[in-house]
Amino acid sequence: MQKIAKVHHRPIVGVMGSGLDAHRELAEPLGRWLAGEGVHLLTGGGQGVMAAVSRAFAETPNRQGLVIGVLPLGDDPPYAKDGYPNEWVEIPIRTHLPFSGPRGQDKMSRNHINILTADVVIALPGGDGTVSEIMLALNYGKAVIAYVAGEDDIPGLPAAVPTTENLDEVKSFVHAAAEVLGG
Repeated sequence: MQKIAKVHHRPIVGVMGSGLDAHRELAEPLGRWLAGEGVHLLTGGGQGVMAAVSRAFAETPNRQGLVIGVLPLGDDPPYAKDGYPNEWVEIPIRTHLPFSGPRGQDKMSRNHINILTADVVIALPGGDGTVSEIMLALNYGKAVIAYVAGEDDIPGLPAAVPTTENLDEVKSFVHAAAEVLGG
């Protein structure tokens, strides 16, 4: 019997953050840098940070990865909520899962898919939904870092999560995580 060769995939970096505020000063440089790293970008596919990082990633010349969006259930065909996916999502993953926000750790939350699919998680400023994704990342043993402009950018951020205001520190974190993952 022939063995199946190990499949190597392009790393997937999940960027989580506010669905309302873009935090462009953080999201855009991060998106451009990730596009040059040969990774796929994964977000929740909506507006705010998700759209800002996706746009910067998608518009970077010579990028190799794709923009993936894990979409929440909506009411009308094609069953994605209003504002989902943002225009830069290239691979929309439509789910039957409605919850995020304060219910983001519920079993019926798409946040589980976001975190389980990502190899590394970067949290930008956000609220309850972002905190729930961070908690899931910790629970699932994912490498996670908070890239914020100030201490209060993610209310309720667990002390176990490293934080930085410096993109170079995010880069070092992601590279170290990739080495651990064998990338």
